[in-house]
Amino acid sequence: MADADPPSSFLYEAKHRKERSVMTTTSGTIRRRRPSPQRRKLIVTAYALIIPFIIVFIAMLVVPLIYSGYLSLFQSKLIGGEQFIGLGNFAKALTDPLFLGGVGRMVIFLLVQVPIMLGLSLFFALAIDSGKLRGSRFSRLAIFVPFAVPGVVATLMWGYLYGPDFGPIAQSFRLVGLGAPDLLSAELMLQSMMNIVTWQFVGYNMIIMYAALRAIPPELYEAAAIDGAGQIRVAWSIKIPAIRPAILLTMIFSIIGTFQLFNEPSLLARIAPNVIGNAYTPNQYAYTLAFTFQDVNYAAAVAFLLGAFIMVISYVVQLSNQRAGRRAS
Repeated sequence: MADADPPSSFLYEAKHRKERSVMTTTSGTIRRRRPSPQRRKLIVTAYALIIPFIIVFIAMLVVPLIYSGYLSLFQSKLIGGEQFIGLGNFAKALTDPLFLGGVGRMVIFLLVQVPIMLGLSLFFALAIDSGKLRGSRFSRLAIFVPFAVPGVVATLMWGYLYGPDFGPIAQSFRLVGLGAPDLLSAELMLQSMMNIVTWQFVGYNMIIMYAALRAIPPELYEAAAIDGAGQIRVAWSIKIPAIRPAILLTMIFSIIGTFQLFNEPSLLARIAPNVIGNAYTPNQYAYTLAFTFQDVNYAAAVAFLLGAFIMVISYVVQLSNQRAGRRAS
């Protein structure tokens, strides 16, 4: 029995030592150090810089969205005033031929114009980045300059060029004895708008892609050169996969811009009023409902549906891009 005492006393002492260490650790966790004056100053400075943005963000975006959502649930009548109708405005918009017609036109615009525009942007970015293009600085500036032209000015300029009577394009066709196409007709109006948007935004998207290309490590090019890869192989196997996030970014921006098309149809409607109505695009239709017909409730519902449609398409494009990236890797 005497031999059993030392181990038991040893276990007792070890147990109490462990309890004391746990208590010390716990108390150390509870008693947290106060931040130093310098750290407190940094925290205050950070909040001072963030709070103005948060205030503006809430006041200019969150509050209007909430208010628009509130308005979309009501209907204004001459007799009875504002009446709650729930999702009635949304159901009406989903069966409204004017709204659906504008969405259909923008879907065609998206499927035709966006691939052409981004394809040209990618081609120019790769050409400038290759180092084989003479006068690359001038080319980069010349391609980007149309983006610096305000959208209203660009539309008015192209509207003059499209003119069937005195427009330079029509006069050039007549000069060589050919019949001039009416670029402001109902059959060609959408294509004419596609040309304006493409001319204006190719340079913007090109700069984003070119910046992404410049960030690719040069070691990859050196390894490809050792393997005997040419410029086309390098572009297809290294450059384009490396800038996939930049291409996706420009695609998302293009989707949003397509469904927000407003300046071009609004200004061209003055030149071709019989072709472009008040609902040629969904954004134009919402504006007409709110500020011409004073139906802010229905306009809010149309705007919300348009936003939801943009979100769904952007999510589908992003998801498809992620799956393609996983397959490629």
